[in-house]
Amino acid sequence: MNQSVQNRKARYNYFFLEKFEAGIELRGSEIKSLRDGRVDIAESFAREEDNEIYLINSYFAKYSNSSYMNHEENRQRKLLLHKKEIRKIVGKLNKESLTLIPIKIYFNRKGLAKVELALSKGKKNYDKRESKKKKSWEREKRNIK
Repeated sequence: MNQSVQNRKARYNYFFLEKFEAGIELRGSEIKSLRDGRVDIAESFAREEDNEIYLINSYFAKYSNSSYMNHEENRQRKLLLHKKEIRKIVGKLNKESLTLIPIKIYFNRKGLAKVELALSKGKKNYDKRESKKKKSWEREKRNIK
């Protein structure tokens, strides 16, 4: 039950300012695809519509053993947050022009699918170069020891 899907691209392209955990409204065949690890959130983001937060552009592969009840692969998926959290997120998104990015989708101890979201600010090219330098320096330090 420790399947999780990571968004590795996000850490390279964004600075994470604040993280949130949200439930995600999924259909049965989507849960099966998530358990199989056939999910991609590399190009996805979250957006507010009608006082709700939705996960946009995420890909859940069709489940092969599902019949006519299969799901759309790229549909919007509702994220389950408390109203207070939604107001806080929307306020920061509008005020500071940040982006809401999913970092990972995983199952918690009770077996419920959760999404870790981050309020993030985009990195500039020089920030990305600095991150690469720091990462390679850390790798070299580990190899020296």
